[in-house]
Amino acid sequence: MSLWSRRQLVQRAVAAPLLRWLPRFSRALAPAPSRDRLLFDSGWRFHLGHASDPARDFGWGAESDFEKSSEVFRPSGLKFDDSAWRAVTLPHDWAVELPYVHADELNEYGDHPVGRNYPETSIGWYRRVFTLPAADAGRRITLEFDGVFRDALIAVNGRLVGRNFSGYAPYQADITDLLTYGTPNVLVVRVDATEREGWFYEGAGIYRHVWLVKTAPLHVAHWGTQVTAEVDGDHATVTVETEIAQDADGNASCSVRQEIHDAAGVVLASQVADHQSVAAWSTATVRQQLSVVHPRLWSVDTPILHTLVTTILVNAVEVDRYETSFGIRTIHFDADRGFLLNGARVAIKGTCNHQDHAGVGSALPDRLQSYRIERLKAMGSNAYRTSHNPPTAELLDACDRQGMLVLDETRLFSPEPEGLSQLERMVRRDRNHPCVIAWSLANEEYADQGSERGRLMIAAMRRAVLRLDPTRPVTAAMNGGWGKGFTFAVDVQGFNYFLGDIDAIHRDWPTKPLMGTEVSSALGTRGIYANDKERGYMSAYDVNAPGWGATAEKWWSYFAARPFLAGGFVWTGFDYRGEPTPYKWPCTSSHFGIMDTCGFPKDNFYYYQAWWGAAPVLHLFPHWNWSGREGQPIDVWVHSNLDEVELLLNGHSLGRKPVIANSHLSWQVPYAPGAIEARGFRGGRRVQADRRETTGPATALRLTADRNRIQANGEDLAVVSVEVIDAAGRVVPTDDAAITFTVTGPGAVLGVGNGNPSSHEPDKASNRQAFNGLCCVLVQAGTSPGQLAVSATAEGLASATALIAAESAQRRPAVD
Repeated sequence: MSLWSRRQLVQRAVAAPLLRWLPRFSRALAPAPSRDRLLFDSGWRFHLGHASDPARDFGWGAESDFEKSSEVFRPSGLKFDDSAWRAVTLPHDWAVELPYVHADELNEYGDHPVGRNYPETSIGWYRRVFTLPAADAGRRITLEFDGVFRDALIAVNGRLVGRNFSGYAPYQADITDLLTYGTPNVLVVRVDATEREGWFYEGAGIYRHVWLVKTAPLHVAHWGTQVTAEVDGDHATVTVETEIAQDADGNASCSVRQEIHDAAGVVLASQVADHQSVAAWSTATVRQQLSVVHPRLWSVDTPILHTLVTTILVNAVEVDRYETSFGIRTIHFDADRGFLLNGARVAIKGTCNHQDHAGVGSALPDRLQSYRIERLKAMGSNAYRTSHNPPTAELLDACDRQGMLVLDETRLFSPEPEGLSQLERMVRRDRNHPCVIAWSLANEEYADQGSERGRLMIAAMRRAVLRLDPTRPVTAAMNGGWGKGFTFAVDVQGFNYFLGDIDAIHRDWPTKPLMGTEVSSALGTRGIYANDKERGYMSAYDVNAPGWGATAEKWWSYFAARPFLAGGFVWTGFDYRGEPTPYKWPCTSSHFGIMDTCGFPKDNFYYYQAWWGAAPVLHLFPHWNWSGREGQPIDVWVHSNLDEVELLLNGHSLGRKPVIANSHLSWQVPYAPGAIEARGFRGGRRVQADRRETTGPATALRLTADRNRIQANGEDLAVVSVEVIDAAGRVVPTDDAAITFTVTGPGAVLGVGNGNPSSHEPDKASNRQAFNGLCCVLVQAGTSPGQLAVSATAEGLASATALIAAESAQRRPAVD
């Protein structure tokens, strides 16, 4: 071993402390990390509390919980034992997990025991322990809740973060000053669902995503960009307003670089604003304009999206990068031509929808949001009203991608601080979505919609909207009071039902654009062809509507004949829990949907497909299983947009009839087992046929997944449809076999459903009865790639298996 020289020893003695200090010196010189937006959905623990017994509510209310700022919630303590709490992954709706209860007060809300009279199931506690790395010290840390139903009280490390009253309005809070680094932090959310905001099923819990956002002190503010576009021929001027926050001592100076990228990542335009000053603990707005030549416009048929990349630079070093998805398009509501998109008239063929779905309640994974929009687009719909509340952002993302127009609606009609706060949060979050074409400020506010007080209230709300977004009109969904109150303040007159009043308003207000904000409310149960009060079912023929509503054929014929109307939104695209009409228990779900709660089409689906779409449609119904009714007349209908349709019974023609626009065809056919067949003609040529046959007894099951490949990211899912079939492979339309599901491989059953509005079976289960030959199972991927085998079995029937490939995928950045 060689001996060190004296010089080497001196060098080592000097260098050693420098080497120990160098990593910290390097970190200080390195640029601060840019923005991280981390999904905060996993790792939660959940437990029910109690609304009236503090001893069963973890001591809440037993003592002064706000006496000391560090003692909010007993479960906030790091040593609190939550081993008895259940592990859950968000989004989570605990109400859908509860049994059905027969009580008149619950029927409008889906018959799950949530409310003031059910204290033991109306409070939920969520707890999450997390550790931030020491390197995060000096960054700003923000919590973002996309939606918690309903009254959420939030604490970090025993310190109060804030309270959010609305179950629909997003909420965010800077928690930087409450955190520790390198040691565990405790986040606790107490959710109080004893009070409601609507008259329909609303769920309970943290049913939308939670995010943890990390930024430099100098950063783009929350929802801090606004992107608008003006199109002139083959040129578009894109205006960007960016709100920059300096959450630190000392003034800041920065440059703001904007780049517009197309879907392939190609930069179409860029612009830099240098020497921008932001005072300490304040915000500043920077306005920039960019030019795009030969812009590709967003539309319902070509939903082309662009990405604005906003970069904040200090001394040429990036300190924040913020991306905004947007579309280049123009919108205009006209009193004579209706709605114009990019200068061309587009009839609004819309549906209203609540946000629940079979198997999951209100806690929809992102993929299910997309699935629902796909089903509506397949029907020919091009518009979606977010009834009666702000949606989750992922729904709007799906509408942007698929070309679905949106009427975005706030929940609370109020110009007071809480109402304006909820409205402004919605507008700031959603204003860059090209799908959003108007803001709805109220729904059926019968006490105010026709009054001077109502005019003043909605005018104040309109002013708040225009400060944030001057590019879109506001409307209100009115079911009376037209020509008074709201009418004087809104930009577009909304109509809920009552078709007879529309022509008079158009005559008296010839410069006011008009739109059907809610129409139809036709009633029907999938696969049922006679009203059945005892079981709570409605005939699926287009013959049932409540006194305020209209059949599908009646409302659409009326609107289609009046081009000055912008179009309308049908109540509803999907069935939903609660508001059963006209029957109550055992019915727990509505009958208004054009599809059931699973997304299975009812027969009216094909009426809209025929008259809202361009493709040829021929749909024959009902089924042809009517044992015991031999010789009795059966009402046979056809929905078609062809020229003529011929009907045959067991090969014998019952006549050919011409198709009248926006209507249906019908025959009275004496029942005889065998087959009925509809043959459709266009230009004298037979182009389509549809057939219903008397089936044999059920012999087997058949599974069909909406997608055979999904991402192994812990979030993606497949919707697997189950059919009960006979020996010839025909769906048995009256069968209700009890089916059990198993999943092998890296995935699990998320929920089940069958579309039966009177079913009291649990959604969170691995078994379900078929309803009129159909049911569905939602299968969610895990985080490992592999093959999922979804199997269905039923006593006396041949089982079936569907194979789904869970493919390797990059997971969204998440909190560990």
